[in-house]
Amino acid sequence: MRISIFTKNMGAFLIVVLLLGLSMPFIAFKTIKQHYIATFTDNLKNMTLLLRPEITDFFRTRKLKEMDNYVKSFKHNVNMRITVMDSDGLVIADSEKDPRVMENHRMRPEFIDAVSGRIGKSMRFSVTVEEKMLYVAVPIVADGKIIGVLRISEFLKDIENLLNDLRNKIIWLTLITATFAFIITLIISRGISKPLAELVLAAKQVSQGNFNVKVFLKNNDELKDLAESFNEMTIKMQNMFQHLANQKEEFNTIISSIEEPLFVLKKDGTVKLCNESFKRIADNRELKGGYFWEYCRSPELDDIVKKVKLERKHHLEEIKIKDRFYLCSFTFLNQTEEIVIILQDITRFKQLETLKKEFIANISHELRTPLTAIKGFIETLEEEEHIQNVRYLEAIKRHTNRLMNIVNDILVLSELEKEGIRLEKEDVNLIDLTENILKIFEQRIKEKGLSVVLNAQENIRPIKADSFRLEQMLINLMDNAIKYTEKGTITISINQDEDICMITVEDTGIGIPESSIPRIFERFYTADKSRSKKLGGTGLGLSIVKHIVLLHKGSIDVQSSFGKGTKFTIKLPM
Repeated sequence: MRISIFTKNMGAFLIVVLLLGLSMPFIAFKTIKQHYIATFTDNLKNMTLLLRPEITDFFRTRKLKEMDNYVKSFKHNVNMRITVMDSDGLVIADSEKDPRVMENHRMRPEFIDAVSGRIGKSMRFSVTVEEKMLYVAVPIVADGKIIGVLRISEFLKDIENLLNDLRNKIIWLTLITATFAFIITLIISRGISKPLAELVLAAKQVSQGNFNVKVFLKNNDELKDLAESFNEMTIKMQNMFQHLANQKEEFNTIISSIEEPLFVLKKDGTVKLCNESFKRIADNRELKGGYFWEYCRSPELDDIVKKVKLERKHHLEEIKIKDRFYLCSFTFLNQTEEIVIILQDITRFKQLETLKKEFIANISHELRTPLTAIKGFIETLEEEEHIQNVRYLEAIKRHTNRLMNIVNDILVLSELEKEGIRLEKEDVNLIDLTENILKIFEQRIKEKGLSVVLNAQENIRPIKADSFRLEQMLINLMDNAIKYTEKGTITISINQDEDICMITVEDTGIGIPESSIPRIFERFYTADKSRSKKLGGTGLGLSIVKHIVLLHKGSIDVQSSFGKGTKFTIKLPM
């Protein structure tokens, strides 16, 4: 339940007034009453001290009758009752009654205190006069001995009448004060609640988008300062929202002008923002917070989005959507956990790449037939003894062999680059595979006087891979190692852990210049062109190796020092 500030203030004030109105009269009356009684008690005590010498003389002279007449003589002069008792409590003189008919007072509290040598005080109902009275008693001492007690008492009805009148005045004064305080508090509360109500109403209008509202107060206090600050705030907010609106319009214009499809995904996978290019992919449908896969039905895109959310980092991937190829940039926003996706259409590049591959494959097939025929004719001519110029035939044969090797490598590379190529995976024993390959190169190794070392970890497990492709990979690496190593050792190492199998091929050959290392996996690139031509290199072997490694979801790394040797490290998943 909503309670206004005015109600709270007035409620709190009423509670305070009630507490004060109930407690203050009671406390004031009690305090005044105690003060009056204390004052009357002091008066009675002074009177007893004043009369005690005379009463003491009557005691000494044993003039008890005269003493009784003496105290009765005060009856008309003071509104007090005087009583004299001996040390045993027997009344021997009294200003109101005949002492002979009065009962013994030895059990009266004021008498007990006086007989003990103290000033006795008591306030109680008197059975004798049937009135509530205040008593003060003092001892009468003669020759160092208490011989009696002088007691003076006063009727409390006069005090009570006075106190009742005073109490009524206090109550009326409290009521009048509370009424004035209530009126003043009402005025002050209204003076606070009304400006606050104006500020609340203005704040609601601002929350609804009305920044032109202003609050002007007549108060010359903090509320006026608050109203002025509120007015300044609305002006600044209006300027800020206008600035944000301009920025948003500018941002939307920039987004709309981007040719590449762009869209932003929320944390839950719904489309938060997109441009016109993306809408064209979505068949120009209105995107009303739907999930992105409702507009782009691409399993690849869905898988990559999940991967980006999991890894929380930038990704760059190629995907296919509706027969179009896109290079997709995925940017993860850590603060909002949103993903910004930009699609760059690379369909034309992919088509050109396909045409290039088809051209290479076709021309390779076209070249292979005449080259094979030329080689056959050369071999036939070599067998005929009348051929004089054998060295020319050797040159033609060497270049023909090199052309055939290039054509063969181009065909292999073209096959590896085919879209959707499938590996024939099976359990492959790497040690047996490596030993079989080494047998192929036994003759060349002996001719160059090289030594080959195979270091394999114990208990090597078979891996799931395409044995034919792995064979191609290792043959190319071994061919390069033998080709570019004049002396020394070629070391092949095989190691495994739970997830990775690592193969290294290291030689002590001529090495690779540092500037050439980043480019050695490019097609037709050779670090030493003259030496490569002399040795019959095609410049495609390492490119074939890298494609085979990538097809197996692995990685390849090279370390080389020019003139000291080269080390290739291949990591394949188990």
